[in-house]
Amino acid sequence: MQALPTSIPEVVLLEPQVFGDDRGFFFESYSERTFQQLGLPTRYLQDNHSRSLRGVLRGIHYQVQQPQGKLVRVLVGEVYDVAVDLRRSSPTFGKWVGEFISESNHRLLWIPPGFGHAFLVLSDVAEFAYKATEFYAPQHEHTLVWNDPAVAIDWPLHLIPGTAPILSAKDQAGKPLAQAETYA
Repeated sequence: MQALPTSIPEVVLLEPQVFGDDRGFFFESYSERTFQQLGLPTRYLQDNHSRSLRGVLRGIHYQVQQPQGKLVRVLVGEVYDVAVDLRRSSPTFGKWVGEFISESNHRLLWIPPGFGHAFLVLSDVAEFAYKATEFYAPQHEHTLVWNDPAVAIDWPLHLIPGTAPILSAKDQAGKPLAQAETYA
């Protein structure tokens, strides 16, 4: 597995070695040994799997208490995955990283604790899976609004039908960065 740098050093794009032939493909999506060598966490407490339709935007979610690191990947389809640095003490506070991850590129994205996370579905359907370093705690979950001009995420909305993504009520009610609870 190869670690590829992003514009925020703590967020790591991972590209596994894929072995394929006319029968299909095989790759290791997680190896404790490899993750140790890359300096990435090896302890995960929860696996999650979601299925969403084209145009669905999930996020930007985070837990200030019980912060989660997430190792994300796409099993079916394609998404634009985003991590937002919400650590006030960080030189990249309020900055974001966006990556296209899909079933065809097999890439994974490591998003450390202290970051908000979101993704926009670009294919007809996407199945998204991630490992989390901490348990989901809905009482501690926060949502940053997806289109906050202070963060200015360049969502590839031109790749979905319509002019706006499909949001849950929770995601519609997200707060702007100026009003959001963030990490120290």
